[in-house]
Amino acid sequence: MKRKLFALAGTLVLALSLTACQTVPQETMAKTDGKPVGITPGMMEADFMVDGNSMSISRNQDNANTVDEKFLKTSRPCPPFCIQPAVLAPGVDTIAELEMIQYIEAMHNGEPVIVQDSRTPDWHARGYIPGTISIPWTNLATKAGATIIDISEIMVDQFGVVEDEGVFNFTDAKTLVLYCNGMWCGQSPASIKTLLNFGYPAHKIKWYRGGMQSWSNLGLSTVM
Repeated sequence: MKRKLFALAGTLVLALSLTACQTVPQETMAKTDGKPVGITPGMMEADFMVDGNSMSISRNQDNANTVDEKFLKTSRPCPPFCIQPAVLAPGVDTIAELEMIQYIEAMHNGEPVIVQDSRTPDWHARGYIPGTISIPWTNLATKAGATIIDISEIMVDQFGVVEDEGVFNFTDAKTLVLYCNGMWCGQSPASIKTLLNFGYPAHKIKWYRGGMQSWSNLGLSTVM
């Protein structure tokens, strides 16, 4: 009889222990709700001015926030949505989110930098990175119908390139930072390859390979 009681008692203790273990993750999750979500340990947000208006980049503060449904697909058909390499071209730096924020701040602090959304207008309208400007890849890629004159005008009027009788001088050309939808997107790569073909210095071109998918997955601010 005593052995049966001891066995029953042991079973109850084990069951209570398992129940307690199962509830720990839920309690832990509850405690994390509402905790601040910074960009880095020392930076909660990045603030800058755009056309006289204050703008900031931060992360979604909802600890239960989930991935943007626009970027849930994992298997878009390739081609055209093929995985891009880590290094797009020799001399072109591939950057990540913190560098993107630094370049956006630099652009709006008057430095010779342009951070551009290379996506088509329909994608741009669905949300873009704050402080960036829209220059669709179709305006900068000959395979999309852009002419040499079209591309030359953008380089001269917006990128600081000097043109003299068909010869381009890139001495004072701005640093260009391009992005599109993600590591499977070919829109910013198409623009970059065209610019390189026109002689734009590779060291003055930066590429945010992660694009909107990585940006959104980190809960960083977007503008509609």
